[in-house]
Amino acid sequence: MHSCLLPGLRILFPHAGVEGGEFREGVTFERKPEMTEQGQDEILELLWTLREEGKTRRDEVLRSTVESGPECLLEELIGRGMVHASGEEILLTKDGEGRARGIIRRHRLAEVLLQNLFELDNVQLENSACQFEHILSEPVVESVCTFLGHPPACPHGRPIPRGECCDRIRTEIRPLVMRLTEASLGAIVRIVFITPRSKRRLEKLSSLGIVPGSRLRLLQRNPSFVLEIGQTTVAVDRDITDEIYVKPT
Repeated sequence: MHSCLLPGLRILFPHAGVEGGEFREGVTFERKPEMTEQGQDEILELLWTLREEGKTRRDEVLRSTVESGPECLLEELIGRGMVHASGEEILLTKDGEGRARGIIRRHRLAEVLLQNLFELDNVQLENSACQFEHILSEPVVESVCTFLGHPPACPHGRPIPRGECCDRIRTEIRPLVMRLTEASLGAIVRIVFITPRSKRRLEKLSSLGIVPGSRLRLLQRNPSFVLEIGQTTVAVDRDITDEIYVKPT
């Protein structure tokens, strides 16, 4: 059994064998205050992220959280029907899955938006996205996603859960970010993020200078895409350029 009680005030216990009123000090416990909605969101987000890494064991969850009293937080989420304990595994319920999905979607879209607009470093990006994920309403999230061109992944390459806007054919807002294959011939664009199919491909692109933040010019489309990066000209296949997301400079 996992205790959700924390050390607190001192109390007095009767001393064994002593009649009438002699006491000794002991320790009482006070129940941890109920977790906030933001605290719940943080734990649900962590569970989703760990699951992507194949980690669902209780001990893995407890080691990964920075929240205080993690056992209590998990027990409270179980009580709220957001989380289910199956042996040593901690799993999201249907309700928890839906809520965590929304949190992850807001967080990762916020990362893409903030990097595109302000080019923040990783620490600033993470901290700011954590704030945004708690305040963005669903209509705003849909607008941000459409504005960004429905990005499939965050700047770190982690998948962004799709929303209803991603499945609609009509685009109401001109995307800020597009695939390199959609760029105009001769256009100069900046790479925003890359979603490679393999680590080897990402390393190959990096060796060619094709990395987030780089500027390039699209010189040719057929039979291969020819790109000018600084003083270098390289040819890449279409399936690779489909994985490169850019925005006009």
